[in-house]
Amino acid sequence: MNTPQFPVGEYVVESEPSPERRTEWIDVLEQAPGALREAVAGVSEDQFDTKYRNWTVRQIVHHIADSHMQSYARFKWALTEDRPTIKPYDESRWAALADSVVGEVGASLALIDGLHARWVLLLRSLSDGDFQRTFHHPETGLSPRLDEVLGYYAWHARHHTGQIVWLRRNRGLGAVDNPNG
Repeated sequence: MNTPQFPVGEYVVESEPSPERRTEWIDVLEQAPGALREAVAGVSEDQFDTKYRNWTVRQIVHHIADSHMQSYARFKWALTEDRPTIKPYDESRWAALADSVVGEVGASLALIDGLHARWVLLLRSLSDGDFQRTFHHPETGLSPRLDEVLGYYAWHARHHTGQIVWLRRNRGLGAVDNPNG
Protein backbone atom coordinates (compact mmCIF):
# COMPACT_ATOMS: atom_id res chain seq x y z
CA MET A 1 0.00 0.00 0.00
CA ASN A 2 1.46 3.36 -1.04
CA THR A 3 1.75 6.05 1.58
CA PRO A 4 -0.56 8.88 0.46
CA GLN A 5 0.86 12.39 0.28
CA PHE A 6 -2.40 13.87 1.58
CA PRO A 7 -4.29 11.36 3.76
CA VAL A 8 -7.06 13.90 4.54
CA GLY A 9 -7.14 15.30 1.01
CA GLU A 10 -5.26 18.13 -0.66
CA TYR A 11 -5.64 21.66 0.58
CA VAL A 12 -8.13 23.71 -1.40
CA VAL A 13 -8.18 27.49 -0.99
CA GLU A 14 -11.62 28.82 -0.13
CA SER A 15 -12.07 32.36 -1.38
CA GLU A 16 -14.06 34.68 0.83
CA PRO A 17 -14.95 32.18 3.58
CA SER A 18 -18.04 33.04 5.59
CA PRO A 19 -17.91 33.84 9.30
CA GLU A 20 -19.46 30.41 9.90
CA ARG A 21 -16.69 28.72 7.93
CA ARG A 22 -14.05 30.64 9.89
CA THR A 23 -15.69 29.46 13.10
CA GLU A 24 -15.44 25.86 11.85
CA TRP A 25 -11.73 26.32 11.18
CA ILE A 26 -11.15 27.90 14.59
CA ASP A 27 -12.92 24.89 16.12
CA VAL A 28 -10.53 22.60 14.23
CA LEU A 29 -7.56 24.48 15.68
CA GLU A 30 -9.09 24.33 19.14
CA GLN A 31 -9.48 20.55 18.85
CA ALA A 32 -6.13 19.96 17.12
CA PRO A 33 -4.00 19.45 20.24
CA GLY A 34 -6.37 16.77 21.55
CA ALA A 35 -6.58 15.08 18.15
CA LEU A 36 -2.79 15.00 17.92
CA ARG A 37 -2.44 13.62 21.46
CA GLU A 38 -4.99 10.94 20.60
CA ALA A 39 -3.08 10.10 17.41
CA VAL A 40 0.18 9.52 19.30
CA ALA A 41 -1.30 7.92 22.43
CA GLY A 42 0.39 4.59 23.02
CA VAL A 43 3.11 5.10 20.40
CA SER A 44 6.38 3.74 21.81
CA GLU A 45 9.59 5.77 21.82
CA ASP A 46 10.97 3.57 19.03
CA GLN A 47 7.78 3.92 16.99
CA PHE A 48 8.16 7.72 17.00
CA ASP A 49 11.07 7.11 14.61
CA THR A 50 8.82 5.42 12.02
CA LYS A 51 8.88 7.38 8.78
CA TYR A 52 5.87 8.75 6.98
CA ARG A 53 7.32 9.50 3.56
CA ASN A 54 10.18 11.93 4.41
CA TRP A 55 9.70 12.61 8.13
CA THR A 56 9.33 10.45 11.20
CA VAL A 57 6.30 10.66 13.48
CA ARG A 58 8.56 12.52 15.92
CA GLN A 59 9.54 15.07 13.29
CA ILE A 60 5.90 15.53 12.28
CA VAL A 61 4.90 16.37 15.86
CA HIS A 62 7.78 18.83 16.22
CA HIS A 63 6.98 20.32 12.78
CA ILE A 64 3.41 21.05 13.83
CA ALA A 65 4.74 22.97 16.84
CA ASP A 66 7.29 24.85 14.72
CA SER A 67 4.87 25.67 11.93
CA HIS A 68 2.00 26.75 14.14
CA MET A 69 4.33 28.99 16.19
CA GLN A 70 5.30 30.68 12.94
CA SER A 71 1.68 31.12 11.92
CA TYR A 72 0.63 32.51 15.30
CA ALA A 73 3.40 35.11 15.07
CA ARG A 74 2.40 35.96 11.51
CA PHE A 75 -1.19 36.56 12.63
CA LYS A 76 0.03 38.91 15.35
CA TRP A 77 2.29 40.80 12.94
CA ALA A 78 -0.53 41.17 10.43
CA LEU A 79 -2.84 42.46 13.16
CA THR A 80 -0.36 45.00 14.50
CA GLU A 81 1.50 46.16 11.37
CA ASP A 82 0.44 47.18 7.87
CA ARG A 83 1.14 44.27 5.51
CA PRO A 84 4.35 43.17 7.24
CA THR A 85 6.90 41.10 5.37
CA ILE A 86 7.26 37.84 7.25
CA LYS A 87 10.43 35.82 7.72
CA PRO A 88 10.20 32.53 5.83
CA TYR A 89 11.89 29.45 7.23
CA ASP A 90 13.07 26.18 5.71
CA GLU A 91 10.83 23.59 7.37
CA SER A 92 12.94 20.67 6.10
CA ARG A 93 16.10 22.13 7.61
CA TRP A 94 14.28 22.81 10.87
CA ALA A 95 13.03 19.20 10.88
CA ALA A 96 16.63 18.00 10.45
CA LEU A 97 17.84 19.73 13.64
CA ALA A 98 18.51 17.58 16.72
CA ASP A 99 15.49 18.83 18.68
CA SER A 100 13.24 17.51 15.91
CA VAL A 101 15.18 14.33 15.13
CA VAL A 102 15.71 13.00 18.65
CA GLY A 103 13.70 15.25 20.97
CA GLU A 104 10.90 13.73 23.01
CA VAL A 105 7.50 14.79 21.70
CA GLY A 106 6.13 15.76 25.11
CA ALA A 107 7.63 19.24 24.93
CA SER A 108 6.06 19.92 21.53
CA LEU A 109 2.71 18.49 22.62
CA ALA A 110 2.74 20.86 25.63
CA LEU A 111 3.76 23.75 23.39
CA ILE A 112 0.93 22.97 20.97
CA ASP A 113 -1.54 22.85 23.88
CA GLY A 114 -0.58 26.31 25.10
CA LEU A 115 -0.06 27.82 21.67
CA HIS A 116 -3.45 26.70 20.38
CA ALA A 117 -5.17 27.97 23.53
CA ARG A 118 -3.68 31.42 22.91
CA TRP A 119 -4.22 31.30 19.14
CA VAL A 120 -7.88 30.31 19.46
CA LEU A 121 -8.47 33.07 22.01
CA LEU A 122 -6.96 35.56 19.57
CA LEU A 123 -8.89 34.18 16.58
CA ARG A 124 -12.23 34.31 18.40
CA SER A 125 -11.61 38.00 19.18
CA LEU A 126 -11.09 39.06 15.56
CA SER A 127 -13.55 41.12 13.56
CA ASP A 128 -14.50 40.51 9.94
CA GLY A 129 -12.13 43.33 9.02
CA ASP A 130 -9.27 41.78 10.99
CA PHE A 131 -9.54 38.62 8.90
CA GLN A 132 -9.01 40.75 5.78
CA ARG A 133 -5.57 41.89 6.96
CA THR A 134 -2.56 40.48 5.15
CA PHE A 135 1.15 39.84 5.42
CA HIS A 136 3.64 39.59 2.59
CA HIS A 137 5.53 36.36 1.96
CA PRO A 138 8.78 37.30 0.21
CA GLU A 139 9.45 33.83 -1.23
CA THR A 140 6.06 33.31 -2.82
CA GLY A 141 5.33 36.97 -3.50
CA LEU A 142 1.83 36.41 -2.11
CA SER A 143 -0.01 38.48 0.49
CA PRO A 144 -2.66 36.14 1.88
CA ARG A 145 -5.57 37.36 3.96
CA LEU A 146 -5.74 36.01 7.49
CA ASP A 147 -8.99 34.17 6.73
CA GLU A 148 -7.14 32.26 3.99
CA VAL A 149 -4.25 31.52 6.33
CA LEU A 150 -6.71 30.29 8.96
CA GLY A 151 -8.21 27.83 6.47
CA TYR A 152 -4.77 26.56 5.54
CA TYR A 153 -3.70 25.94 9.14
CA ALA A 154 -6.93 24.16 10.01
CA TRP A 155 -6.14 21.84 7.10
CA HIS A 156 -2.45 21.66 8.13
CA ALA A 157 -3.32 20.40 11.60
CA ARG A 158 -5.64 17.75 10.17
CA HIS A 159 -3.13 16.85 7.43
CA HIS A 160 -0.21 16.03 9.72
CA THR A 161 -2.35 14.37 12.37
CA GLY A 162 -3.89 12.36 9.53
CA GLN A 163 -0.43 11.18 8.49
CA ILE A 164 0.18 9.77 11.96
CA VAL A 165 -3.26 8.16 12.05
CA TRP A 166 -2.65 6.61 8.62
CA LEU A 167 0.64 5.11 9.84
CA ARG A 168 -1.05 3.69 12.91
CA ARG A 169 -3.81 2.10 10.88
CA ASN A 170 -1.66 0.84 8.01
CA ARG A 171 1.87 0.26 9.27
CA GLY A 172 1.43 -1.65 12.50
CA LEU A 173 1.82 1.16 15.02
CA GLY A 174 -1.31 0.15 16.89
CA ALA A 175 -4.96 1.02 16.56
CA VAL A 176 -6.19 4.55 16.86
CA ASP A 177 -9.71 5.92 16.76
CA ASN A 178 -9.30 9.48 15.54
CA PRO A 179 -12.08 11.27 13.66
CA ASN A 180 -9.55 13.68 12.12
CA GLY A 181 -7.63 10.95 10.30
